[in-house]
Amino acid sequence: MYERDRSFGELVSKLQASIRDVASLAKGSEAESEVLLEFGALAEKFVPILDDLSGNDGAKGSSPTRKAVESLDMEFGRAKALIRSPNPREPVKQIEELAHDLGRSLGLVLFARLDISTEIKQKISALHRELMNTNFATGRITSSSTSSEVGFDSESEVEVEEEKDIIEEIEEIEEEGINLDINDVALQLKYGDDDKLKFALLGLQDMVNGEVVNQDWISDESIVPILINRLSVGKQNSRLTVLRILRTLASRDAENKEKMADVSSLSVLVKSLSRDVEERREAVGLLLSLSDLNTVRRRIGRIQGCIVMLVAMLNSEDPVASSDARKLLNALSSNTQNALHMAEAGYFKPLVQYLKEGSDMSKILMASALSRMELTNQSKASLGEDGAINPLVKMFSTGKLEAKLSALSALHDLSSLTENIQRLVSSGIVSYLLQLLFSVTSVLMTLREPASAILARIAQSESVLVNPDVAQQMLSLLNLSSSTIQCHLLQALNSIAAHPNASKIKRKMREKGAFQLLLPFLTESNTKIRTDALKLLHTLSKDSPEELGEQLGESHLCTLVSITATSISMIEKAAAVGILSNLPIADKKATETMKRANLLPILLSTKSSSSATSTSTDQAELWLEESIAGVLIRFTSPSDKKLQHFSAEHGAILSLVKLLSSGSPLARARAATALAQLSQSSFSLAKYRRSRWLCVSPSSDALCQVHESFCGVKCTFCIVKAGAVAPLIRALECKEADEAVLDALATLVQDENCENGSNYLAKMSGVPALIKVLESGIVKAQEKALTILEKIFRSDEHRLKYGASAQMVLIDLAQSTNSRLKSTVARMLAQLELLQIQSSYF
Repeated sequence: MYERDRSFGELVSKLQASIRDVASLAKGSEAESEVLLEFGALAEKFVPILDDLSGNDGAKGSSPTRKAVESLDMEFGRAKALIRSPNPREPVKQIEELAHDLGRSLGLVLFARLDISTEIKQKISALHRELMNTNFATGRITSSSTSSEVGFDSESEVEVEEEKDIIEEIEEIEEEGINLDINDVALQLKYGDDDKLKFALLGLQDMVNGEVVNQDWISDESIVPILINRLSVGKQNSRLTVLRILRTLASRDAENKEKMADVSSLSVLVKSLSRDVEERREAVGLLLSLSDLNTVRRRIGRIQGCIVMLVAMLNSEDPVASSDARKLLNALSSNTQNALHMAEAGYFKPLVQYLKEGSDMSKILMASALSRMELTNQSKASLGEDGAINPLVKMFSTGKLEAKLSALSALHDLSSLTENIQRLVSSGIVSYLLQLLFSVTSVLMTLREPASAILARIAQSESVLVNPDVAQQMLSLLNLSSSTIQCHLLQALNSIAAHPNASKIKRKMREKGAFQLLLPFLTESNTKIRTDALKLLHTLSKDSPEELGEQLGESHLCTLVSITATSISMIEKAAAVGILSNLPIADKKATETMKRANLLPILLSTKSSSSATSTSTDQAELWLEESIAGVLIRFTSPSDKKLQHFSAEHGAILSLVKLLSSGSPLARARAATALAQLSQSSFSLAKYRRSRWLCVSPSSDALCQVHESFCGVKCTFCIVKAGAVAPLIRALECKEADEAVLDALATLVQDENCENGSNYLAKMSGVPALIKVLESGIVKAQEKALTILEKIFRSDEHRLKYGASAQMVLIDLAQSTNSRLKSTVARMLAQLELLQIQSSYF
């Protein structure tokens, strides 16, 4: 006891000496003399209080008082260093902060609940209040006129408010006259109302932090269960204090942890995870400290909502809570069920870790669970990023049957996301999938369907083209597989053939007999298989129509026509007609077979019923229109007038005109080509009709303005009478169709009817559209537009009206254009009298 008293007395004496040094230095300093004088006066007020404490037996034995004296000694040491500093940064602010820190240290004495006289308490409380309220900056503002010193920064305001709250709380305790001892604290914790509980908690926190109470008292008074109970029913401020006390108790004794480890207590703690930021932070920190107990790790995962809330906290803006939540989740993940719950909540790292390093059974458990989950695209992306694919592929390639099946099911789900397809290709899974599909081992047969489904997904990525033999291997499997696998293989082959850089692979497929393998599927009863086979035949035949023509017999052609007539699938119709449109136009035998099979009326009927009067947006319908227009090019060949008449009689021309307004760019181009072929025959047919009507005096309205004959849609194929010229001119806006459109318009300015055709194009506002082609068209289109305009500008009237708008475009073309156009441009500039016809410039 004597040694302890002497030690405490020595501490107080040392502190008093430091205080006197500070006061002396403050009075002698020239810098900020007014502020330092005030600070020195405050420092001297500590001396009588310390005299009182040094003679008080309760204070001598109090650990909090000793800590307060040590803290004050440290702060006054800082004060001496600051005053002696020659050029301190922001001295006023630093002195003010020192005063506040001294007040906090002195406050430890108040919270210690010492058995000291009321007079001493009042002295301590008064000085504490004065220190905490010190604001030297405000004092200087009051006496200063400079605007730069007015006001606080937001951080200072927050600190002042916090300190005021502390002061008010202390004052409230003093005013209530509460001087709780250990027994009072225990009693109020158990039975006190909210206000008394608040003071009891403050007292307990002080006792625990100051080590006034020992573990025996905490156990005897059942403090932990009482605090848990109070946590379940208390107000927010009380709950926060309870959690902080519990964290301290848990850190000091394993017995306290055990008392928090039952399901009931853990459930109360978990509820705090759903409350405000501070309470969440304390709760997750406490749960983390408890998680070193196996029983806690096992029980927490079973508490409803716990893992979901922890996963949600990972993205919290509170870095401490987020970090603790991650650590706690990692601790809980030692239990496989917890790892599965985390995955269901969207946190997949523990599951992926089990896939990489777990036992064989845990790997199967995780993969099977993945295959059953309803994964969002974001979840699939997270699994891919976290590295789930490679271990799943390893399970599939090296594991036993159950491992293979669970891995394949999981991989099938992950393969639906485009970003994961590249990861699958990089993993080397393609060769394993094909190896499985070729396998004849009965035990592996159940795996073939999911394997083929994954292969179909992978084939959507162009990266599959790195292995040029994949497509040939799939083709060879077609006749060796079930219908489901055939569907997947055809889907994969269609994806591969559709890639822009697949020309070499498609050539190899044809060389390996793709047409012979696919043609039998035309009569397949399964609509999906038949449709996919038709789509693949169409894609392969685009690059090699002659080879397809050699393979297609009359029965095949009739089957395709039958599909066109009877199928209810727009895609199947489009694919069948697309194949027919790819056949060489020179193949007269194929044309005759199509004619006998009534293909043309079937197509025109199909076109009429496919809402062609409005703009089509459905991809299958657009494809069908393009294919129909392609077949109509065959049926309007200018080399076969009878076939042209046959087409006109069935209404082909009006259908072609409608396509100019409603079809895709490709459909418009093909429609324009067919109309151009028909229009090439119009002049000779019109001339023949004109000779038959020479004895009649026709009215001007009845005659065609271009052909000067009694033209008609069905008899002379006249695109003027068909109303095709206006939509053709509008179609020039479509760059993909402009060459075909220009071919059709060029038929109106043939030598025999050049003047009439030029006048009619001018009348229909075709000249500005042609000039626009010169500005932005490709070279071939520009060449064709120049040829037409050259004929139109032979007329003085048209040169006068449109020459000015054309000349700048022509000059630009003359300076930068392709050499193929220069001679035509030169002639036109000469027409416009801007260049001598014999100019050597060209």
